[in-house]
Amino acid sequence: MTKRGAAWLVLSLGAVALLAGALYGFARESPDMDARDQRISETRPAAAAPRRPLVMAHRGGAGLWPENTSHAFAGAVALGADVLEMDLHGTSDGALVVIHDATVDRTTNGAGRVNALTLAELKRFDAGYRWTTDGGRTHPFRGKGITVPTLREVLDEFPRVRLNIDIKQSQPSLVKPFCRMLGETGAGGRVTVASFSSQTLAEFRRECPEVATSAGTDEVFALAADLQAGRGPAAGKAPFRVVQVPETLLGGRGWLTAELVAAVHRAGIEVHVWTVNDEAGMRRMLAAGVDGIMTDYPDKLIALLRQTPAR
Repeated sequence: MTKRGAAWLVLSLGAVALLAGALYGFARESPDMDARDQRISETRPAAAAPRRPLVMAHRGGAGLWPENTSHAFAGAVALGADVLEMDLHGTSDGALVVIHDATVDRTTNGAGRVNALTLAELKRFDAGYRWTTDGGRTHPFRGKGITVPTLREVLDEFPRVRLNIDIKQSQPSLVKPFCRMLGETGAGGRVTVASFSSQTLAEFRRECPEVATSAGTDEVFALAADLQAGRGPAAGKAPFRVVQVPETLLGGRGWLTAELVAAVHRAGIEVHVWTVNDEAGMRRMLAAGVDGIMTDYPDKLIALLRQTPAR
């Protein structure tokens, strides 16, 4: 969602099995779903052809660099990632900052809740301090001047890159200042907003109706039930443009098949999957026809796509 899946389990532990049953049943009962409808184009440039899944650098590529930092985002862009995925919190003095956790303890040399710190206090912490690939024997990014970035810094530094921004903080709400910043910077057209909080998503849609959002957890379950019942929203009529889900459910059960992806496509909605870090999983998601793959290792996905014919 350490991975985004942890939040998924916390927020939808009981409901995720219902989703599996609904979608799995729909897939088995619908023999004509092999035909793929034209997918919506709002989140992909109109001239992009041939099509391939979006390479979505999860937290900027958390397996390659310190997560949710400008250093990571710049590295992902240099590799050729299509979308930078990131998380949003607010400081005590109202700054919007890009960090996943509600505290700084896991990713910096500091301690405390993000929303209890001022921006100046937050900026004193080393956001590369704890990053390691060898169990803590080495920390190659310590002391390199990497800090927690503000959202404004990211928008200014990467003015033409698509962003997937997950609003992590619900209280106090970040929606109004976030929407205002997107308007002031003109970034709304290249941003997709996600959140595990249905209340936050509803508030954001009211405040910023022109900005694309992903489906909330409850909306994914509702979509599954509608598809099973043969209803489904008319193309382009859902309040969200994309569903973003994990490949596996509780117990590691795989469920995101080509038939299920096609069912969502028939409603005019894109499918992004998180967080896929191994080549075998990437190949499965390519075969399933997803529209975007979030990964901590965008280098692996980009290399695989170069070997794989576009669909």
